[in-house]
Amino acid sequence: MRLVFAVALGAVTLSACRPSSRPVTAPAPVAVTGDSIEARPAGSVRGAAGAVSRTDGGRRATEVVGAGLHEAESDAGPSGNAAEGPSWDIAVEPYETNDRVEFYVRRFTGPARSWVSERLGRGTRFEPMIRAKLRDGGLPEDLYYLAFVESGYDPNAYSRAAAVGIWQFMSSTARGMGLQLDWWVDERRDPVRSTDAAVRFLRGLNNQFGSLYLAAAAYNGGPARISRGLSRFADAVEAAEGEDRFFALSEQEYLPRETREYVPQIIAAALVGKDPARYELAIDSLEAFAYDSVQVAPLSSLPAIARAAGTTTATIKGLNPHFIRAVTPPGKKSVVRIPVGSRERFDSAFATLSEEAKVGVKTVRVAEAASLASVARKHGTTSDALRNFNPTMKRTQKGNVAAGQSLLVPDGDVAAAALTVPDPRLEGRDVRSIRYHVVKPGETLSHIALRNGTTVETIMRLNRMKKATIFPGQELVVTGTPRAK
Repeated sequence: MRLVFAVALGAVTLSACRPSSRPVTAPAPVAVTGDSIEARPAGSVRGAAGAVSRTDGGRRATEVVGAGLHEAESDAGPSGNAAEGPSWDIAVEPYETNDRVEFYVRRFTGPARSWVSERLGRGTRFEPMIRAKLRDGGLPEDLYYLAFVESGYDPNAYSRAAAVGIWQFMSSTARGMGLQLDWWVDERRDPVRSTDAAVRFLRGLNNQFGSLYLAAAAYNGGPARISRGLSRFADAVEAAEGEDRFFALSEQEYLPRETREYVPQIIAAALVGKDPARYELAIDSLEAFAYDSVQVAPLSSLPAIARAAGTTTATIKGLNPHFIRAVTPPGKKSVVRIPVGSRERFDSAFATLSEEAKVGVKTVRVAEAASLASVARKHGTTSDALRNFNPTMKRTQKGNVAAGQSLLVPDGDVAAAALTVPDPRLEGRDVRSIRYHVVKPGETLSHIALRNGTTVETIMRLNRMKKATIFPGQELVVTGTPRAK
């Protein structure tokens, strides 16, 4: 995982932001209405999980977001008793006077305050869903602030290291956690699916290291690096207890600066985010991420779905950022999110659209070899659009579009709404050496050892594992002396 902003010992590099002027308000929790996810006034249900309806003709099923309702523990919600002030379910207060935590609190509430306000405000849209999933996954809800450090809660965040989404997954880890990444879909951008994956990954790291803060450090710097550090500095780390183990390892100056600074930033974000009034920080509160769901045919146009739902293309893209080409993928039906309350009108409205309008792309055959630009002009589109919708397009030795092939040509609305992003299938191919292995679903240690010409005992020793238990998405050192990452 990679930070969205650069950290220096004396400063934080900020991106452009707009100041927030509205008073602080708590995000509205999610409420179950039976067929949809809706926002309920704050204080009514403590981060309740919701249900999403799904229609296919006249059939409806339920997609559950979270594992059910949790009764309110207090009127103050997850921030604690309003009269007593905020409380945290991660170790925040013991480190409030830590030098690096104090540094980031000063930065977040000083030079970076408008940047921080904007991102905390953006997070209120996803906070009820993220907290519910963390809780249902057996993790502290305040790990929510890890996503603040990773991406500022931006589903489309893209780092220089090709980490993507709210949780900044690299492609190899995302695939190991079961997320779909291909030319048409990048579920790292899906707030719901990526949060599910992040919860599974963090839970596995916490089980491996027995510490939330070591797990967070491993999330940022890689489990293999943390395992090596714990072995190398065993005496210093084992003399510490609980979350002090991270700080004991951090003091050895073995971890990269980014990873050393990572946990103090999470703690500082939790301090500021849960008690903004203390720092005179104003945060805009957005409507909670809520939606109905419908099932549509392959290559359905997001702009057409927006028209049938009575909303804008931007709204549909905001609910479905994982459909990176502004159409659903070919070859299968897809579930698409639409605004709460729009499902009743959707089926009839969508049915009235022409097939050409619903699909949003047409298939053309290239009769003779021609330049990409000339093919694009002939069919009323652009060269970039043809590239975006034809990842396997054949070219001649001269670079022309080869004759005899069929191409997908998007209509103008779809072409305008599509993202131009790197092919997720190619990201990170050359990043990792053969000394590392990302665990895939169904793999065992013995299988991994056999494939890499080593033994289970060696892998366990290299990764400081006490039990031969692994989980998908886990990064293992598999042979030799690991290279520095």
